[in-house]
Amino acid sequence: MDTIARGLWRGLLLIASGEPELYRIIWLSLQVSGSAVVLAALAGCPLGAALALSRFPGRRAVVGLLNTCMGLPPVVVGLTLYLLLSRSGPLGALGLLFTPAAMIAAQALLATPIVAALCLAAVAEVSPQVREAALGLGASPLQATLVVVREARFAMMAAVIAGFGRVIAEVGAVMMIGGNIAGYTRVMTTAIALDTAKGDFELAIGLGLVLICLAFALNAGLQALQGTGRR
Repeated sequence: MDTIARGLWRGLLLIASGEPELYRIIWLSLQVSGSAVVLAALAGCPLGAALALSRFPGRRAVVGLLNTCMGLPPVVVGLTLYLLLSRSGPLGALGLLFTPAAMIAAQALLATPIVAALCLAAVAEVSPQVREAALGLGASPLQATLVVVREARFAMMAAVIAGFGRVIAEVGAVMMIGGNIAGYTRVMTTAIALDTAKGDFELAIGLGLVLICLAFALNAGLQALQGTGRR
């Protein structure tokens, strides 16, 4: 208990002191995860809405595959990207392995199925009468679709936040393809894993506290969006 208490106190002091290394790691984490979620939203929101509003042969299988991908193991995503981006891989010439760009790609792959599946559920919950009313008032199919999406916008925003929460705490894939290089690809989760292994609990606890605060902020954001959507 003494070790935990000392580590917690020193971690708080580290945050308050404005330690450059700590805030560099936090900033890189937010950059990587934020960029990944933007990509996931650009791909996942239209995909989820399209699957919710369309009917075609094999749709059930596509939705089932999408739901399965929500639980993609991060280490499998990391291994796949590692093989693709390594020097002997088909994309090795791009030189992306052990770079923030590779980490963004990994997190985007993990977040996209989550955003798409949650957006699908959000759009599917909108009453069909909304679309029918829009079409009855002379709206084009595209305009009617946009009306439905507008009705589901708060739940879709919550889906994007959920995707961010998923990737900001991810460690397996980014460790494999980012390399945890100090000052370049070291993010909060990989730094916590490394510092804990070294017995350096101050920085690990400081970063852990930041992650917990982010989790609370994300939860508050989700609740706020859900409350707004009900009004």
